[in-house]
Amino acid sequence: MRISLQWLGEWSGGPLPAPRDLAARLTMAGLEIEGVEAAAPPLPGVIVGEIVERVQHPNADTLSVCQVNTGAETVQIVCGAPNARAGMKAPLATVGAKLPGGMEIKRARLRGVESFGMLCSGRELGLSEESSGLLELPAETPTGAAVIDALGLDDTVLEVNLTPNRGDCMSVLGIAREVAALTGQALTGPTQTAVPAASSETFPVELTAGAGCVRFVSRVIRGLNPLAKSPAWMQERLRRAGLRPISAAVDVTNYVMLELGQPMHAYDLRELAGGIVVRRARAGETLKPLDGREVAMDETVLVIADRDKALGLAGVMGGDHSGIGDDTTDVLLEVAFFRPESIAGRGRRYGLVTDASQRFERGVDPTLQERAIERATALLCACAGGTPGPTQLAELTAELPPAALVPLRPERARRVIGADIDDATIASMLTGLGMKVDHSGSAWRVTPPTWRFDIAIEEDLIEEIARTHGFDRIPETVQPARQPIPAVTETRIDGDAVADMLVQRGYFEAITYSFIEPGQHDLFAPGAPSLTLSNPISAELATMRASLWPGLAAALASNQRRQQPRVRLFELGRKFIVAPADGALHEVPVIAGIAAGSAVPEQWGAPRAAVDFFDVRADVEALLRATGASSQFRFVPGQHAALHPGQTAEIRRGGAHAGWIGRLHPDVERRLDLTYSAIVFELELAVAMAASVPHFQEVSRFPAVRRDLALVVEEAVPVQKLLDCVQRAAGAVLRETTVFDIYRGAGIENGRKSVAIGLNLQDVSRTLTDEETDAIVARVVSDLERECSATIRDR
Repeated sequence: MRISLQWLGEWSGGPLPAPRDLAARLTMAGLEIEGVEAAAPPLPGVIVGEIVERVQHPNADTLSVCQVNTGAETVQIVCGAPNARAGMKAPLATVGAKLPGGMEIKRARLRGVESFGMLCSGRELGLSEESSGLLELPAETPTGAAVIDALGLDDTVLEVNLTPNRGDCMSVLGIAREVAALTGQALTGPTQTAVPAASSETFPVELTAGAGCVRFVSRVIRGLNPLAKSPAWMQERLRRAGLRPISAAVDVTNYVMLELGQPMHAYDLRELAGGIVVRRARAGETLKPLDGREVAMDETVLVIADRDKALGLAGVMGGDHSGIGDDTTDVLLEVAFFRPESIAGRGRRYGLVTDASQRFERGVDPTLQERAIERATALLCACAGGTPGPTQLAELTAELPPAALVPLRPERARRVIGADIDDATIASMLTGLGMKVDHSGSAWRVTPPTWRFDIAIEEDLIEEIARTHGFDRIPETVQPARQPIPAVTETRIDGDAVADMLVQRGYFEAITYSFIEPGQHDLFAPGAPSLTLSNPISAELATMRASLWPGLAAALASNQRRQQPRVRLFELGRKFIVAPADGALHEVPVIAGIAAGSAVPEQWGAPRAAVDFFDVRADVEALLRATGASSQFRFVPGQHAALHPGQTAEIRRGGAHAGWIGRLHPDVERRLDLTYSAIVFELELAVAMAASVPHFQEVSRFPAVRRDLALVVEEAVPVQKLLDCVQRAAGAVLRETTVFDIYRGAGIENGRKSVAIGLNLQDVSRTLTDEETDAIVARVVSDLERECSATIRDR
């Protein structure tokens, strides 16, 4: 939010501190100031000029020749603005003036006519984006005065970054309260009196109990001048706050919102039928907001309606058909209080994050509505005329927020803050923030002001005391504390160690959002229940991820769009699984990875080859070997909706699921617009990274015996099944098995394959004899024939 110090100064009972000092004090009080900047660039040589005569350029249809009074003389200016006319006052850049962007004004000849300066638009002066014509100045602006002085541009603007709990500071009034509390100056503000009604006309208003609208203040104003514009000073303040002037009625409502923090809306009275009804939307009811998009609503959305139709999303944005038009003369002003929970998240659901919704969902002062409508009435009638009716209040008293009583123990506040602040100072601080303090008893009772929705417990009050005192004024103290050394277990591998192993194998760590777009969940886990956020940041981040693959795949796609030929990414994080049976949520720590592109970096020593299943399996097996229990893991052919059939394996440890590995399904790759195929894996840390505690094993002093077997089996028989059978049959003397060849071709029947396995046999107590070795090999061959239908290859 942008705050003009000139505007802020109107609310201060004394001079404000220097801009940088004020920014530092506000930041130390918890209101972070992101920037301090001048309201306008320096404009040397730019003055107020008055056009006394305008004639058509003799040699150009789009140019005119103006005689401009500078206050000291009359100069000739060639101008191309369509709105230039005699009697108009506009900024004049004289010869020698320098404009933003470095342009220096020089004497020039344009189409044969001399020009001694330039009449300027707001854009050329860096004051606005408007460039269709000259920046018209009020008639009372003194001719010849410097534009900086005439428009009050010698001002500073603070860029305030507010935390979500400080909705009360989203206005000049809110910041002024903070400044008054920090400096001890009085809180003043513009003089305001009630505008008397000039007619008796009102418009019926009905509030639906329990819908979320507690107070609704309205006022009918007829006979506005539709051509009237808001005054230049108001437009300039709106510009400094980052808003574009539109029309008198819209500018006034925006101005009051910025000044008091109370959003308002003005309806074209011609478009309202029968009366206002504040209610919940009906299922399937549609509305076209002011941004022109039609939205479908449900019963959770609060709407402002008339007897026939919805007029706007309450607290978010008005409807297109009932908004203020260029010919609007009769308006209904609306100022309401909505319960924050009835507005929160509704705008973001439809991609509408507005100034009004940001204030309402944080909480607006429920006592501010009458003040705001009186202020708006006075400003609007002053610039556009009109006949105001009486102020009308509709209220559900029973639904007003109750006044909270928050206990405070001053001694505990001092202990928590670590500063010696006496009781009188604490009471003064809280009173300065608008709170009422009851000192009776050892525990005070504090009533927060109506504009503070974030004060509910004692810790909130302690925070207020600390920030008002100044975080930078809290003394540094050394607090002795025990530093216990946490136990380090060898029964699991730390996630950081796993990450380091992947980095050593050429992977880069990625960090992606835990929230994903619902379509991504359906793409990677179709049919699986998902956890949908009730108040998402955006529609694209509305579902908690059930896998880390969506984020990694999006990162891969981003890298491929930037011509990265080889990508290796991994992420250490949590996935969120909703149990189908009872809907319970399980957060599962996992490590996941994705690999695409060439198997090895481009080089002369190896041909280019795309990464495949077995390349990534080798990376995964390296992680599993670190557990010291690699023999417990099995890669079992499986089916996963996001993975390619036939190139997918479930990783199991004993009888437990430990993860997945495989190539992304072609449909997934096509939906993600991937340039080349990707291999992914995911390991559940609790199962996959549980480690075996190292224990001593005697090293045999006796020689090992090697025997090789060439087995012919059906193509469908997994090699792992052969190895498991060999392990069972050979027993404890089997030290290692090695698959050193797989052959298909001449001499082997179609549908079969030859697998060559080496067996290393060794006993710790004696040297194995040939007879013992032959008996073990015979037992192995017999079991292979029986369990795997394997035969010994004879050639």
